[in-house]
Formats: sequence, structure tokens, C-alpha cells
Amino acid sequence: MFDNKSILITGGTGSFGKQYVKTLLANYQPKRLIIFSRDELKQYEMQLEYNADCMRYFIGDVRDKDRLMQAMQDVDFVIHAAALKQVPAAEYNPMECIKTNIHGAENVIAAAIANDVEKVIALSTDKAAAPINLYGATKLASDKLFVAANNMVGKGQTRFAVVRYGNVVGSRGSVVPFFEKLVADKAEHIPVTHTEMTRFWITLQMGVDFVLKNFQRMHGGEIFIPKIPSVRIIDLAKAYAPNTPIKEVGIRPGEKLHEIMCPTDDSYHTFEYHDHYVIAPSIKFYHDDIGFNKNKLEEKGALVETGFEYHSGTNPHFLSIDEIKHFNNG
Repeated sequence: MFDNKSILITGGTGSFGKQYVKTLLANYQPKRLIIFSRDELKQYEMQLEYNADCMRYFIGDVRDKDRLMQAMQDVDFVIHAAALKQVPAAEYNPMECIKTNIHGAENVIAAAIANDVEKVIALSTDKAAAPINLYGATKLASDKLFVAANNMVGKGQTRFAVVRYGNVVGSRGSVVPFFEKLVADKAEHIPVTHTEMTRFWITLQMGVDFVLKNFQRMHGGEIFIPKIPSVRIIDLAKAYAPNTPIKEVGIRPGEKLHEIMCPTDDSYHTFEYHDHYVIAPSIKFYHDDIGFNKNKLEEKGALVETGFEYHSGTNPHFLSIDEIKHFNNG
């Protein structure tokens, strides 16, 4: 599907972008693979590792629609990974978060439609489901924009979908590198926000593979959600710092005790597939009469029961401490 195609990744110097590039180069022969991001140092560092002939590096910000218009010329597929993601930072800098996560999403959509891009997948987060923090609220708004964008294309071919998942093992700024640094620095204790806190847990490679697959599955308008395990944060601390005392320090601004990926209120248009869920759009599309109980790969899903909720605290699959230690190799 990606051979001889041009693919652009916004926020491409992040953890996801690097793993996505590594996977594409190992398994496909893209015509162009474009990294679009605003940090020249991160681009320079990434070029030292990924410098295949098909690679292109564009300095630009998703807040700048004109630059996105230039970057998406003759592009076939877009992965929108650029975002301001840190929950406390968003709480203290709300306008900046809105400019990147909402207005940036609008610009990506406009540029994709103007350049007749074939397919766009936007990366989302469990924090967008029933959000209580600004980051989650901006990502919910972004999700709504990408879903509704399928009604904005007119006679164009562009289709948009969303992939939503939980915490990524070892991604930049996440809790695992933080715990590992504390252990390396011989910290007196490991800070845990709340002993009952749970999170959905996924590896970078699992996230990349899921996005790749959904380019093949998508009609346009879906929110794809993988079936993944949960972890207890206290078990995470015990797995990475087994000999260090744990200290409960309190929940940070905007943080939840548990996360949700499929809210109860969306259950009447949520479909369960063998390894994932699909939240179908609540709005009507005018270009197609799509049945979201079957995807482009002919996989079939079934409507979940009314009131169904995919919740990190009630997830049937929790990782044990031993499983957590080995999970990042999955």
C-alpha cells in the first residue's frame, strides 16, 4: 500500500514518528517520506539516523497553514502526530495548546483537502474521551474536526480517520524514562501520584502497526481504538524500581485516576472487532452510505451493548509486574 507513495508525518521527530519511519523503511519502498516538524535540532539528530534517499525534512509548524500547503503537494498519505501533549503544561498554557491542537488540526485538514491527499489519520489519546483536562478537550475537538472533515471534501477523494490509544511505553516525556532516571540517580523514593491510578498501556511498535493497518481498514470518519492491556501505576513503579520506596505525591493538575477510550455515551455507535473497537461518526455523511460494522478489509464488527465503556480501571486485561518488565519488547 505504501510502495511508491508519498507519506507525510507531522510532528515526525517524536517517538512515534521515528518508529513509524523505521517500520516503513524496513517494510516498504516509499517514493517520499516527509518529516514535518518545527525543531531543527531534532530534525538534524533524526537525519543522522534516518537519511534514506526518499527522506525529506521540512521545518514548519502546524499553526502555519501556508507551510502545510507547500509540504503536502503530491502527498498520498498523512499521519498527523504533532500536538502539545503534556497535561500540566496545557493547564498552565491553554492558548498555546489550543493553537497547536485545534487550529493546527484545522490547518492539516485544509491542506490535505487542497492537495487532494488520499488518506489522513490523526493520532489521538484516551484523554480525549470524557475529558477533564485542557489537553483532552483540545484532542476531543481535534477528533471532531477530523471526523467532520469527511463532509468537507465535496467531490475530492480525501478521507480522514482517527486513531486513539493510551500511554506509550518509553515515549519521550512518559513515566518509564522518568522512573528509570530516578533509579539511575539513586533517588530516595519513587513518586506515584495515586496508588489506585490505572492507565492503558501500549508499545510504540504496537501503535505504529495499528496505524498502518487502519490505513487499509478505514472508510473515513472512524475513531479506531486498539484492545490493549491496562497497568496499575504502583505496579509500574515496582517493576522499574523494585528496591526503591514508593511515595504517594497526589494527582497533578488535570489528571484522572483512570482513563477511558470508549465512553458510555458513544456505546450506541461503537463496534467491537476481534482486536479493536471502532466508534462510528454520530453525524451523517453525504458522500457515502457507510456501514461501519464492516471495514475495507472485509473484517466484521458487532455493535456493543448499550452502556458499554472501555475503561482502564475495569479492563479485563491487566499486566502483572513481571509482564510489565517484558512488555516493551512486544
